[in-house]
Amino acid sequence: MDLNLKGHRALITGASKGIGFAVAKSLLSEGCDVHLVARTASTLEEAASRLKALNSGVVTYSAVDLSESSNISHLLDEVGKIDILVNNAGAIPGGDLQTIDEKKWRDAWDLKVFGYINLSRAVYQQMSTSQSGVIINVTGLAADRLDTNYIAGSSANASLNAFSRALGSNSFKDGIRCLAVSPGAVETDRLVTLMKTKAAMELGHEDRWRELLRGLPYGRAATTQEVADVVVFLSSGRASYLSGIVVNVDGGHSSRGGAF
Repeated sequence: MDLNLKGHRALITGASKGIGFAVAKSLLSEGCDVHLVARTASTLEEAASRLKALNSGVVTYSAVDLSESSNISHLLDEVGKIDILVNNAGAIPGGDLQTIDEKKWRDAWDLKVFGYINLSRAVYQQMSTSQSGVIINVTGLAADRLDTNYIAGSSANASLNAFSRALGSNSFKDGIRCLAVSPGAVETDRLVTLMKTKAAMELGHEDRWRELLRGLPYGRAATTQEVADVVVFLSSGRASYLSGIVVNVDGGHSSRGGAF
């Protein structure tokens, strides 16, 4: 299926690894030019080199801290016109209400929540001029599977899902679609590290970490490519009648109940 994305320009945050990197790789393979954003220049440079070796197309990048809203205008001046925005940056620490104090909470939300909102606002203004564009917010299943021990993350993802629904419910009037993609457990480097530590403590050896995922659908976490495939399809004209929705990528886990 031709997704008709050739020649489009995509801006992807949190793009140096994990889901963001997989999205960039897939968009490149569809003929897009991609601009990668993350905080660390060295990891971005490495990611850009890997992508250039795998695909034709233009790969550029900016090392930017999007928790500082003043950086957004400078970023957009550098990037120019954007057809697709994928908000994916940010990791929120675990902990309950007493563990996550105000500073930790605000620091996490400045990137994951306000970073998404502020960048969407700026890019929306640009897209509305051309009456075209797609904004996709990568959130997380903790929005539905509320966890008191991940209270800042559950609250953030629920907020961003609501933001995506609210914005996308009316954005079509400006030729723009806005959606959220909400993954469950995904086999990123971060998840593997966490599971190895847990396996060493609970099962006696880190190499047994996959055993801890047996309770998930299909007995495993999603791959980053599986999440990226959904993001790329929703970015395309093949999804032209979809806006203001949240797509869970969880193997049906959100409907099953129970804890991960």
